[in-house]
Amino acid sequence: MSRDHLYLYDVTLRDGAQTQGVDFSVGDKREIALALDALGIDTIEGGWPGANPGDTEFFETRPVFGHARLAAFGMTKRAGRSISNDPGFGAVVNANADTVTLVGKSWDFQVEVALGIPLSENLESITGSIAAVKEKGREALFDAEHFFDGYKADPAYALSCLKAAADGGADWVVLCDTNGGSMPADVYRIVSEVKARFPEMRLGIHAHNDTEQAVAVSLEAVRAGVRQVQGTLNGLGERCGNANLCAILPTLILKEPFASLVETSISAEQLKTLTRASRMLDEILNRAPARHAAYVGPSAFAHKGGLHSSAMLKDTRTYEHVPPESVGNARKILVSDQAGKSNLLARLAAAGIDVDAKDPRLTKLLDDVKQREHLGYTFDGAEASFELLARRALGEVPEFFEVDSFRVIVEKRHNAMGELTTVSEATVRVRVDGETLYNVDVGHGPVDALSNALRKDLGKYSGLLADLSLTDYKVRILTAGTEAITRVMVESKDGKGTRFSTVGVSENIVDASFEALIDAIYLKLLRDGAKP
Repeated sequence: MSRDHLYLYDVTLRDGAQTQGVDFSVGDKREIALALDALGIDTIEGGWPGANPGDTEFFETRPVFGHARLAAFGMTKRAGRSISNDPGFGAVVNANADTVTLVGKSWDFQVEVALGIPLSENLESITGSIAAVKEKGREALFDAEHFFDGYKADPAYALSCLKAAADGGADWVVLCDTNGGSMPADVYRIVSEVKARFPEMRLGIHAHNDTEQAVAVSLEAVRAGVRQVQGTLNGLGERCGNANLCAILPTLILKEPFASLVETSISAEQLKTLTRASRMLDEILNRAPARHAAYVGPSAFAHKGGLHSSAMLKDTRTYEHVPPESVGNARKILVSDQAGKSNLLARLAAAGIDVDAKDPRLTKLLDDVKQREHLGYTFDGAEASFELLARRALGEVPEFFEVDSFRVIVEKRHNAMGELTTVSEATVRVRVDGETLYNVDVGHGPVDALSNALRKDLGKYSGLLADLSLTDYKVRILTAGTEAITRVMVESKDGKGTRFSTVGVSENIVDASFEALIDAIYLKLLRDGAKP
C-alpha cells in the first residue's frame, strides 16, 4: 500500500516572530531558514514583505535552499481597494519568493465585524487575490482564517470561502484554527466533511495552541485527509504558540498510524538533526531549552527512579517510547535521593567513569548523594557537580587551586558620564602552586563579578578558562525566614558550545553561587586535562 506524501510548511520566521519577547534579526532568520532546509522542510515562510524592513531585506537577499521553497505571506487585497491600488498586496505578490500565502476571512462574523464588508465582497476578494498570485506564476496558498469557528457558525459560508480560493486557482487551501480553541475530534469531523465536499482540493492545517492541543489537532487533521501541516520550531507563536513541529515531525515519521499513512521529505538521518535545530533556535533567542519538551527536551529521555534505571539497563524499551538517537537527543540516567545503584552506575558510565559494581566506594557515594540532597542539593539538574562529587570520591580530582577568601561589593556611584549606576565589584584571593594571587573585577551583578574575578588570573590554568562563560543562573529559596537555605544553579558553556550545570547550597546566596562557580571551573580544568 503506497503512502500519500505529506508536505511540511514552517512558519517560525513569521508566526514565530509574533511570540512575545522574540525579535529575529535578518541574520537570525537566515540561520534558522537554512537549518529548516537542511532538516527537510518543504516550504519555509520567510515573513511579510513590505510589512517591515527586516522581512523586506530577507526576501531581497533570500538564502539559497537545497530543498525548500520560500513562501511570502500576506493578506488578500484590502477592502475598498483594487488589486492594482493596494501597495501592501503588491509587495507580497512581487516578492522574491517561490510561493505566496494569502490569509483571508472564512468566518462570517469576522467578515462583518472585523472587515465590515458584505460577505459577497469577501468572496470576490479571495478569488481575485489568489488569481493575481497565479498570474505571476507562483504557487498560491490560501489560509482560511478562523475556518473551524466559521464552519461551526455557518458551514455554507465557510465552504464558499474555500471554493472562492479554488476558483482563483489556489494550489493549497489551509484550514486555520486561528483562535486555537478547537477540539481534535471536531477537527477530524470537519476536515472529513470538507474532504467529502471537495475531494480534489489539497488541504492543509494551521493550528494554534491555546488549549495545548495544537499537535493533536494537526495529527487528527492528517488522519482526516489534510496533506500539508504548518507549524513552528519549539511551538513559537502568538499567545500560546503554534503547533510544535518538534513534536509533530517525529510523531508523523515514527508513530502509527501516521508512518503507514503518509511519507515526508525528511530522512531518518535528517530527523536526527531535530534536537540540534531546536537547541539552535533557543540559542538564538538566548533562552534555556524547555527541559520537558517532547522528543527534544533535555529531560525527554531522563530517568531518575531506581526502578526505572534498573529496567533500562536490561532493555531501553522498558521506559522509552522511541530511541533518543532517532531525534538527535541523548539518554540521561539521573542521580538523586530517589536513586539506586543502577542509576549510579549508569550515570558514572555516561560520565566516562569506569568503576566496578562491587566497589565499596559506590555505597558511600550513593549515601553522600542522598545526604546532600537532603540538605538542599540537587544532582538531576547539575550533572557536572555530580561528576565532580563522584570523581572526588574515587580520588580522581587533584587540588588545582585553593581559595583563601573572596569579597563582593555592590554600590551606587557616578560613572565617567556623571550618571548614577550600580556597580558590582569582586575580590578573590587564591593560591596556585604556592603563589598567592589577588584578582579584582567587576560584573553586571555580584555573581558575574565573582565569576570574572575568579577566572581573571589562575596562573597556569588561565588559558584553559578563557573560553568558559556563565550562561544561566537560577536561585531557589528552600526554606523560609531570615536564615533561609538557598540553592543556586549555574549553567556554564565552553568554547565548543558544551553546556553544563553546577549547584551550590548555603544560607548565603553569594556563598552558594561561589560554590557552583568553583565546581564549574574545576570541571572545565578536569575535562581539559589540566595538571596540578
